[in-house]
Amino acid sequence: MQKLVAIKGMNDILPPDSARWEWLEDKVRNLMARYAYRNIRTPIVEPTPLFVRGLGEVTDIVEKEMYSFEDRLNGEHLTLRPEATAGVVRAVAEHSMLYDGGKRLYYMGPMFRHERPQRGRYRQFHQIGAEALGFPGAEVDAELILMANALWRELGLQNVRLELNSLGQPQERQAHRAALIAYLEQHVDVLDEEARRRLHSNPLRILDTKNPAMQAVVEAAPRLIDFLGAQSLAHFDTVKSILTANGVAWTVNPRLVRGMDYYNLTVFEFVTDQLGSQGTICGGGRYDYLIEQIGGKPAPAVGWALGVERVLELLKEQESAVPALVPDVYAVIPSTAALPVAAATLERLRQAGVRVQMHAAPAGSEGMGSMKSQFKKADASGALWALIFGEDELARGSVVVKSLRDGAGAQSERLLDALADWAPTLQSPR
Repeated sequence: MQKLVAIKGMNDILPPDSARWEWLEDKVRNLMARYAYRNIRTPIVEPTPLFVRGLGEVTDIVEKEMYSFEDRLNGEHLTLRPEATAGVVRAVAEHSMLYDGGKRLYYMGPMFRHERPQRGRYRQFHQIGAEALGFPGAEVDAELILMANALWRELGLQNVRLELNSLGQPQERQAHRAALIAYLEQHVDVLDEEARRRLHSNPLRILDTKNPAMQAVVEAAPRLIDFLGAQSLAHFDTVKSILTANGVAWTVNPRLVRGMDYYNLTVFEFVTDQLGSQGTICGGGRYDYLIEQIGGKPAPAVGWALGVERVLELLKEQESAVPALVPDVYAVIPSTAALPVAAATLERLRQAGVRVQMHAAPAGSEGMGSMKSQFKKADASGALWALIFGEDELARGSVVVKSLRDGAGAQSERLLDALADWAPTLQSPR
């Protein structure tokens, strides 16, 4: 029978690597709580029109990358979510969540895009994101950027730079769009096939091209920021001033447009040079018109999303220390007769907050295995301590605690009745 394997670009996350994911997720949850952001969980499958209407019909995601299908039972057109913002906005509108004021939300989960798998870019990938809905002020744009910057600091990431731009408001983009089309039409011979196709449908995305042959034309193109009015510029200046006051370095990238059509005013990316072509680890911006666009009551909003795989890859690239999730204690059990007392003791330790791994009898064995093999497994587990349930010690109502790391094998005997007193000494720093 043929062995079944995972779909290309959709990866299993196995121990011990999964511990790095849990560590990152815990860091994020703690950070979100400090900024008063609350968790939201939306379906992985959404109606296809949500993304067509929200992201834009002529975006790469909608045109080329979405996993879309027809429900064979009712003919409904469905899509595996390629990003989460549209789903969050749909949920906020559907459940009238803004009736009593703005909401700060965050999410974690898998997204799906059909593209060529490469380092930091997979067909099933994972995002963590934050969305602030119902808040029009530039201070919330800055708050979100500060929160992402705080995450890099807590993770120990280095050499991550912040790039900013403002896309202004729709009428300002329309004026820029007309000027941009007129300019690009004068250089149509330099444009590649993709750019020519987008010339009249989505010319702003041409500015994001990676084609080296087009870079000179793109660099000389009309800049959107030069078409912004006083209010848009004031909004952008407020964001920049708050970041500067908090010691966050930034640069303005006038070619930064992001990949979705729903953005206006502030857009931003955190970028690294250590991941090759997949250098953006977090990006976002303001999207004041998306809620109305998908059928909700008009409301301002701003948010960002980070790529979990890319952040973890960057941590690995920088050789940052990510704590391993290993047990504090490995229970060595010489005989099956000790199992009832051992199991009861280990449950008490777990209730006291100690991470415990109990030795299990090997397959095909009638006993618990030799002490030598048990200590070998104890050492491989990464535990700091071995708890030995020897026959003589149990007869005295005690166990042996042996150091597996520091102390060169030092050991001591501890009374089971006094477990509450010595259990905290077995806990490793969290």
